[in-house]
Amino acid sequence: MATESLIPAVFAAADQAIASLLIIAVTTPGSSFVGHKPADLALQGGRVFAKAEGPAKGVPFSDVLRHANAGLVLGAGKGEQTFFVPGQKFSTHSFGCHFVEVTWQPEVARLRVNRVVTVMDAGRILNPLAGRNQIQGGVVMGIGMALFEETTYDPQNGAPINSNLADYMLTVNADAPPIDVTFLDYPDKEINELGARGIGEIGLAGVAAAITAAVHHATGVRVRELPVKIENLLG
Repeated sequence: MATESLIPAVFAAADQAIASLLIIAVTTPGSSFVGHKPADLALQGGRVFAKAEGPAKGVPFSDVLRHANAGLVLGAGKGEQTFFVPGQKFSTHSFGCHFVEVTWQPEVARLRVNRVVTVMDAGRILNPLAGRNQIQGGVVMGIGMALFEETTYDPQNGAPINSNLADYMLTVNADAPPIDVTFLDYPDKEINELGARGIGEIGLAGVAAAITAAVHHATGVRVRELPVKIENLLG
């Protein structure tokens, strides 16, 4: 939600700042652009230039500000929320799927997630490294949800018994398999100018379901409660 609704605000603020810069360029006495209208000018590559002449004859925007004795130009913008908007014509959700391979060794009662392949359609990915890490983190959380994490409560007072990192089981390095993440990276221009959607939770959604489906394929046992326990598979 943050990424897809923030981008329009940033673009609007940038456009307003550029518009202010072009007004300064045509109104500052002694400017090489006096006599032009703001619509005659453009900003590209850090240079202000007349559209009819091209960027090669442009002036660095810093020089425009310095000549006007201005330290900066300001712009403001806002972005509307994209979720839960009445009458929406297009979905703003991201989509993805997880493919999981597990190994079940009944002779030693050992269940492992061997590898995970994840494919995500989240529009244009603005930061591939951080985006891939986000999805990988969600997959690791899903492995914990499917195989390890469970809070045990005291039946007498309702207090959690395993409320510490010594007793609460979760996914650690030895439990995390190779995770292959692929982004389709197809811009969704219905949402914003860059075509970016959110990937906040999509990496987690469906991981536990994929793991339990793989467990059923490997063992023949359909487990319907999480986490999957070894005793569920030793019937």
